[in-house]
Amino acid sequence: MLQLKTFTFNPFQENTYVLYNDAKEAIIFDPGCYESDEKNELTKFIEDENLHVVMLINTHCHIDHVLGNAFVKRKYNVPFLIHKNELPVLKSVITYASNYGFPAYEEAEVDEYLDENKDLLLGTEVIKMLFVPGHAPGHLVFYHEDSKICIAGDTLFQGSIGRTDLPGGDHQTLLDAIKKEMFALADDTKVYPGHGPMTTIGYEKEHNPFVGKRARF
Repeated sequence: MLQLKTFTFNPFQENTYVLYNDAKEAIIFDPGCYESDEKNELTKFIEDENLHVVMLINTHCHIDHVLGNAFVKRKYNVPFLIHKNELPVLKSVITYASNYGFPAYEEAEVDEYLDENKDLLLGTEVIKMLFVPGHAPGHLVFYHEDSKICIAGDTLFQGSIGRTDLPGGDHQTLLDAIKKEMFALADDTKVYPGHGPMTTIGYEKEHNPFVGKRARF
């Protein structure tokens, strides 16, 4: 089984996730840690739990999700993985980071591209990757069936969806991808979004005003 730890970092209140197995192998998703106290909070948990970080993954590469990439990659000497369609998004961050109040942002080089048609392994645990563009052109969602865990990034939120007015975004593409990929998951799947509280697939199917049964938008 897999366990998930949530951290909320930076002024965007971004959710950073540490996913780990019984062997204490861990993946860090979307490290938004920028200030030293945020970095210390993340590393303390990893040390306290005696975790061995094996990779760094971005669901997508908007600024709030990548602020800690260079720190994590350097601290744990791990490969950094994204979907290939996110590379231009990642490369653009350095051009506007200071304007958003992050002058010390460091770039991190990508080591490998993720293919949504293949499974991701954490030890012996199989994590499926779902391609859910619309908020960002190469957005991936990560799903572990046995644990009912879905790391959703900025696709599906409690009562909402990711914004689609940023470069590379498309509203209808996101709606269609959520319905096709995410709503195919079991209703009791726990959705851990990039911002805000956890929700479930079943709740969003029923109540989400964008993609639920009584969608208003």
